[in-house]
Amino acid sequence: MIFDFRLKVFQTVALKLSFTKAAAELFITQPAVTRHIRELEKQLNTALFVRNGNHIALTTAGNILLKYAAKIFETYLLFESELAQLNDGLKGNLRIGASTTLAQTIMPKILALFKTAYPEIQFTFTRGNTESMTQQVIEEKIDVAIVEGQMHYPQINYEKFSDDELVLVTKSGNPLARKGEIIPQQLLDLPLVLREHGSGTLDVISKALSDVGINLKDLRIELQLESNVSIKQYLLHSESAAFLSMQTIIGELKRNELSIVDIKGVEMFRAFQFIQLHGRTSKIIESFKLFCRSHSNI
Repeated sequence: MIFDFRLKVFQTVALKLSFTKAAAELFITQPAVTRHIRELEKQLNTALFVRNGNHIALTTAGNILLKYAAKIFETYLLFESELAQLNDGLKGNLRIGASTTLAQTIMPKILALFKTAYPEIQFTFTRGNTESMTQQVIEEKIDVAIVEGQMHYPQINYEKFSDDELVLVTKSGNPLARKGEIIPQQLLDLPLVLREHGSGTLDVISKALSDVGINLKDLRIELQLESNVSIKQYLLHSESAAFLSMQTIIGELKRNELSIVDIKGVEMFRAFQFIQLHGRTSKIIESFKLFCRSHSNI
């Protein structure tokens, strides 16, 4: 379903009257919930909640927004229904790629739904890190890909897909998990598992840490692995920590296998992007991109 995620955050907080419970339901950190609400209040130039210690309540403006939020989400559903009627008869071939994080989390569901919605479209799917997917687009081996990271090539058109948050995690039994929060300099003493070179995730981590004066080469890098699945399995059997996408640890958080450790003053947000060669678009590609946006709840 297409929606403004910030509005979804507000609706969840408003219904639960708890930032903590909203964060758990949306699988984002509590500071991220607070940031979304603060930015929405700034955008609307009005307070949406009255805060009294650990308790919150909706303001008059908050109640009005909650009423219209329900209507907005209902309108989105009607839009999706009418849009689906336009998809009849679309045929052809499509070569799709995705970087590792997306290929392991979001894309399997989207591809299954896409196949059902567009049975006459034959598609192939390729996965790899951001650098690999970018090169395959340049070499015209795939038509469109979704990647993370901060690479920019002049021959490629970049179009935002969605946002994601990276968090520091460790197994729940690790003493680090009980701390809950550390300062950036404490990262230098932690054994860390990172993604491989060429990974968009690693690019985001490097940029965020450099902003607080930490260079990747100064970290205690215990190992570098090529997939989030491998990193998670490694964490469950070690005392290490790693930076992972919130989208990749939902199951482990529910089962209390992994825990998030906040880093004071550090937030790691990134944009997932569609990439394709300039001028190389088609109705099938545009329909695929619209479908992805409509069926992702990031």
